[in-house]
Amino acid sequence: MKNTYTLEIGFLVMVIAVSLIGFSSLALGGQPMLDAYHVLHIITSMAWLLLLLTQIIFIRQHRFRLHRTIGTSIFAAGPVLVASLTLMTVHSAAKDAVMGSADDFVVQNVTFAVEVALLVLLAFILRRNRNVHGALLLSTALLFLMIALFFTLISYVPGYRAEGPLTVPSFAAAAQSGALICMVIGLLFFLKNWRTGWPWLLTTSFFFLNGYLQGTVDPKPLTMLVASIGRVQSFALSLTIFLALLGVAWKVVPGSRAKRGLITETGST
Repeated sequence: MKNTYTLEIGFLVMVIAVSLIGFSSLALGGQPMLDAYHVLHIITSMAWLLLLLTQIIFIRQHRFRLHRTIGTSIFAAGPVLVASLTLMTVHSAAKDAVMGSADDFVVQNVTFAVEVALLVLLAFILRRNRNVHGALLLSTALLFLMIALFFTLISYVPGYRAEGPLTVPSFAAAAQSGALICMVIGLLFFLKNWRTGWPWLLTTSFFFLNGYLQGTVDPKPLTMLVASIGRVQSFALSLTIFLALLGVAWKVVPGSRAKRGLITETGST
């Protein structure tokens, strides 16, 4: 049966919807936390997810030339996304470092930025293997879903959110539930295309790694280290370094080539 990408489109629509719900907690909570850094983070994250969705829709409509043309925008969108994630990580750490305390989310923020960068970089290196290339790009949405689920659970779902002034959100339970949901989704996508679906297993493995690091890394010294980079410097450095890495990746000759003219997955350039 011909792939109509219904599952992929439904997945991205779900990620976008849950992300909007999660982001809304920054503005609608009892103590609104929305600032310019959060706005930039929301804009770049949503733009990335919408770019992935647009690419899948073009493939479904067999508009391959337009798909390839817009796909080149990932060369700019990828570095900006990684830079904004790095900036948000430093900003979050800096707010706590000023008070001499640890950022409870610093480990997850650092690993999230690094893992998104790794998936996008691998997608460029393996761009000629279009199934793998597309799976790498699409699986970045799984990381965004994990973050969105976490904030949605602790903000709106009874049992996870704070029920009164003397209670706190259940961060650990929310993180575990979100990770479990994402791992199931990642496994389903792997089974759907198991021959070239290893990127979904790679992304799923990140949740195990992040959980381990969260329990073993001391957040206070890491908070101070991350905060010491500086907000402006972190954005400029991460943007420059990732652009340079993509430039190198663009020149790499992949060992696996797809048949010329055949596009079978999202995100090909």
